[in-house]
Amino acid sequence: MNRELLMLVDAISREKNVERDVVFGAVELALASATKKVYAEGVDIRVVVDRDSGNYETFRRWLVVADEAGLQNPEAEELVTDARDEIADIEEGDFIEKPVESLPIGRIGAQAAKQVILQKIRDAEREMLLNDFMSRGDKIFVGTVKRMDKGDLIVESGRVEGRLRRSDMIPKENLRTGDRVRAMIMEVDTTLRGAPIILSRTSPENMIELFRQEVPEIEQGLLEIKTCARDPGSRAKIAVLSHDKRVDPIGTCVGVRGTRVNGVTNELAGERVDIVLWSEDPAQFVIGALAPANVTSIVVDEERHAMDVVVDEENLAIAIGRGGQNVRLASELTGWKINIMDANESAQKLALETDGSRKLFMAKLDVDEEIADILIAEGFTSLEEVAYVPLQEMLEIESFDEDTVNELRTRAKDALLTMEIALEENVGGVSQNLRDVAGISPELIDKLLEAGVATRDDLADLAVDELTDITGQSADEAKALIMTARAHWFTDDAGDVAAPAAAQEQ
Repeated sequence: MNRELLMLVDAISREKNVERDVVFGAVELALASATKKVYAEGVDIRVVVDRDSGNYETFRRWLVVADEAGLQNPEAEELVTDARDEIADIEEGDFIEKPVESLPIGRIGAQAAKQVILQKIRDAEREMLLNDFMSRGDKIFVGTVKRMDKGDLIVESGRVEGRLRRSDMIPKENLRTGDRVRAMIMEVDTTLRGAPIILSRTSPENMIELFRQEVPEIEQGLLEIKTCARDPGSRAKIAVLSHDKRVDPIGTCVGVRGTRVNGVTNELAGERVDIVLWSEDPAQFVIGALAPANVTSIVVDEERHAMDVVVDEENLAIAIGRGGQNVRLASELTGWKINIMDANESAQKLALETDGSRKLFMAKLDVDEEIADILIAEGFTSLEEVAYVPLQEMLEIESFDEDTVNELRTRAKDALLTMEIALEENVGGVSQNLRDVAGISPELIDKLLEAGVATRDDLADLAVDELTDITGQSADEAKALIMTARAHWFTDDAGDVAAPAAAQEQ
């Protein structure tokens, strides 16, 4: 039977064109697997086959683990203190081995072992093919649709297979067996059987890589695609930057008569692409991203990382796009929250904010409406700005002399300190809970307290229109703040607690 084993190894080695040692390794694993079935579950078995005679020995072994770790698998582990009773110099991570009776293979066993061996060989071949493919460094997987598998497409390139999941397919794209496919390699999961390469045709990276293949200047480093936002199969925006002043980034990506951008569009089921010039200036970047709409004015709010963009009536629908697509893609591309509004909406919002700032300055700085309006006209919107903006900037205000400036700064600092002390006096009480809500500023807390909103739950119980009346915020800002205040209702340590009725009404 030992001779029969050697003949089996030689036959498989020649048939599969692999080294005899690889086959012997598979044989040892097959024998070990068969032997484990004789013992309790969890045992560790090692088989050693003599490469010349075919004789083999079987060992049961235990991994030496630290005492403090304990035995996770008593059938295959031994504590280091117990192991040292047998072998004095043994260390953690070593193995204790004891010979056990080897199982005879027999003819039936030999065939079963052969099946295991062949599977091991197939796995080794598959791993070798996959490693060869990945070593090429390709980012785009080019192949043909081989079959469907539970809604996913299995794409074959040579002898390597990739999996294109339904969620990563372009909507309404009807790919069939035999169709040619180009998709981005997102990851390699060797635990998956059959098709370990995960593909995507909807990711922004896929579009960027397709442009890289169509536009040689990107590969040469003359151009760079900074960001990409996609509505797969419908529309996309990419932001490009030129590292060579002689190269027009937009024209280069479009190509002669649109050949380059059309190459990408045709590959992605007709997805239209807007090519935008990237800019370090966020406002300029947003203006470009909203093309083809023309922007009248733009206000940047760095604290909220948002921009209010004003367009005329003719451009309002273009700026927003069908179903909000244009403004959504522009927001994803730039990373800024974009609020589109017409001139009337902008004026109303400005008036509301101005009125709120005016009331704040008149109440906390104890000044008349004229002084408050001067501060607003100079761009001041909060007590912090009045208190801590560089002194020289305030001295440049023509309507104020040095004494007035110093007095205003002192009053602003005193007001902020008073507000802070009032909050500190309530540490551990309701005001502290209110202050802990993300997005709450001292000015907002002051307005809320004046309206009788003293706790986080008081804030959570408000309706959106009630909060906008109190704080002067936009409806979206008020809604976000209320939802933040309500978050603890749904994460209560006591378990699933029903939210208050007010939350269910909103």
